[in-house]
Amino acid sequence: MSMSTIETSSTLRHAAFVLRGNPVTAIAACGALLLALIAIFAPWLAPYDPIASNVPAALQPPSAAHWFGTDQLGRDVLSRLIVASRLDLTIAVTAVAVSFAIGSVIGALCGYGGGRLDKAVGRFVDVLMAFPLFVLAMAMVAALGNRVENIVIATAIINLPFYIRFARAEVNIRRNVGWVEAARACGESHVAVVLRFLLPNVLPAMAVQVSLNLGWAILNAAGLSFIGLGVKPPTPEWGIMVAEGARFISTGRWWLVAFPGLALMSAVLCFNLLGDGLRDILDPRMRT
Repeated sequence: MSMSTIETSSTLRHAAFVLRGNPVTAIAACGALLLALIAIFAPWLAPYDPIASNVPAALQPPSAAHWFGTDQLGRDVLSRLIVASRLDLTIAVTAVAVSFAIGSVIGALCGYGGGRLDKAVGRFVDVLMAFPLFVLAMAMVAALGNRVENIVIATAIINLPFYIRFARAEVNIRRNVGWVEAARACGESHVAVVLRFLLPNVLPAMAVQVSLNLGWAILNAAGLSFIGLGVKPPTPEWGIMVAEGARFISTGRWWLVAFPGLALMSAVLCFNLLGDGLRDILDPRMRT
């Protein structure tokens, strides 16, 4: 049996041990997995066309034919929720992946090297953090245009400071420990020391931030759509559905807001609760 197979088996056993000992993390992991599966298979799971209008069936309450009711154009709310999960999750995962990859590398290099580059990046991060992050995302999307790729870029940029600061601090603590000195003594370049030795040791601690940022990214995309700066109708998106349904709350059509709101809350809650479990699963110091 190869070493990689042994390590994979050990990681899976440790993950199973963590999930058995923490039911909340297990529930959150199941919820996140369910959300991912719904997003992947959304076109096949939706019982109706999420865009096609059916005016005679408009504003029907939940029933056997339409489990979550219909909206003002007669579109099935459940179908729109299912299809919207793919778009919201794609935006969140892409934005967080980009900000994580760029921010962790920049932060690690700054924490390892210090000097003028570290100070310049530190000032840049301070400037970003001086603005309310959602307001900054609003300004960028308004300037660039409310397309999906611009929402991803804006969301990635406002998440960069978290990873830069975290990676910088963690690498700065570890850059002079014994095993790093040993790697340098063996002839490893500074870049190799950062990428091969330091970054893998700080990634478990950053897993919590990744999970939290996924929830925030979903809220950010939904918030931009809610105020009209996000995805354009009639594309199914949770924030758009909440904004459109808000006009009908006073008339008792509660389902137009309740179900999209519950979908948002459930997704964010799952990713928030998953963070601590991911840290315990990925951190080698937690293994026995």
